Amino acid sequence: MQIPHQGSCLCGAVTYRVSGALKAVTHCHCRKCQKGHGAAFASYASTPRANLHVSDAGTALKSYESSPGVLRQFCCHCGSSLFWQNVRGEYSEWISIAIATLDTPFTAPKQKHHCVAMKASWHAITDHYPQLP
Repeated sequence: MQIPHQGSCLCGAVTYRVSGALKAVTHCHCRKCQKGHGAAFASYASTPRANLHVSDAGTALKSYESSPGVLRQFCCHCGSSLFWQNVRGEYSEWISIAIATLDTPFTAPKQKHHCVAMKASWHAITDHYPQLP
């Protein structure tokens, strides 16, 4: 039996639970992920949207459409980037979760780097995971 993953934003106003597996672990180096996370890249794992259960009693979870059909969600109190979803794409029923916001242990043996053509010039990728343009 799989134990659900749990996570939260920095201030705790938004908490969530994932009732299914987390898959497709990606480290995205695109400029939008860099700006959205204030870091060299953002690390996400994906799950069907129906598996994500969000608790947000104070309506702290806000959305921003960073590209047509691409919604990024974050806490309006602390600014934590939590989720993103392409509502128009092939995987519109899936949502990606910023894995650094997980509060439960998570192991991801299969990972990849995405958008490495846009990677920060000051960051060197030193692991052995596949790199996609």
